[in-house]
Amino acid sequence: MPLELSAESFEELVTEELDALADEIVERLDNVIFVVDDISPDNDMSLMGVYDGIALTERAQYGFGELPDRIILFRLPLLDACATLDELREQVHITLVHEIAHFYGLTDDELDALGWA
Repeated sequence: MPLELSAESFEELVTEELDALADEIVERLDNVIFVVDDISPDNDMSLMGVYDGIALTERAQYGFGELPDRIILFRLPLLDACATLDELREQVHITLVHEIAHFYGLTDDELDALGWA
């Protein structure tokens, strides 16, 4: 049975997990916002998060006036995959690190090799 958590409580949990990430993971994040949606636009229950932006490794010029990159976590798939609050915290942590890694330019294959895919 999937875990149940209100949208507000889920966002608080995501904020707590983001705040708990190591400084070296978040220190170079620039012009990135974190968003929580219920589910991906195509209703994919297997998609827990997505990075929407241009990875640091692919940027030529980036500066004033650029729209922020987004890291989006999808609440319903994350809740569906977890039976306990501890499992949810762990999966949110993994998803945040995975999507932040895409910001830094790591591919899914590289993340898989590191055990984060």
